[in-house]
Amino acid sequence: MNERPVLDKSLDGETFRKWYWLKEELVMFCRENGLPASGGKTELAERIAHFLDTGEVKPAASKQGRKATSGPEVITLDSLIEPGFVCSEKHRAFFKEQIGSSFSFNVAFQKWLKSNAGRTYAEAVAAYHAIKAEAGSGKKMIDRQFEYNTYIRDFFASNSGRSLDDAIRCWKYKKSLPGHNRYEDSDLAALDE
Repeated sequence: MNERPVLDKSLDGETFRKWYWLKEELVMFCRENGLPASGGKTELAERIAHFLDTGEVKPAASKQGRKATSGPEVITLDSLIEPGFVCSEKHRAFFKEQIGSSFSFNVAFQKWLKSNAGRTYAEAVAAYHAIKAEAGSGKKMIDRQFEYNTYIRDFFASNSGRSLDDAIRCWKYKKSLPGHNRYEDSDLAALDE
């Protein structure tokens, strides 16, 4: 098993991204190195990786700085989703026309729209259907920063007879390795140790 490196300025962005870091570790690194320490875990990790690769301090994203727009006059499937997307009656009418009267702006779809500026409204319609299908499957989408929750859910999906202690042992093993933190059956090796 590889040893996780110390989080300091000697790392490069690629090596940094291979390992699991707690948000507290990311915040501490930011404070020690003059980087903005605000934002979610994903934003902090991107800021640190950029700093490690370039030495540049990337400013924190400003919610006030993002200008909300009402979007194009006429929305078509080929129209691009505008930066700072805001749900409006015009958008609701478009999606109801495309999807049907059962359409509603659910939280997952709103997040998708806000984080996919520049993609087409045709892609948004497809994303809506995918989100609804996933919700109907009983498998709730977990945001990327909640890797632990995703791992534990996927562990139990593959190992229904196992205990939470087994899942946690496998999680600790997984995050001690470089690479992704998604569950794999090979993680059960941690239970043999």
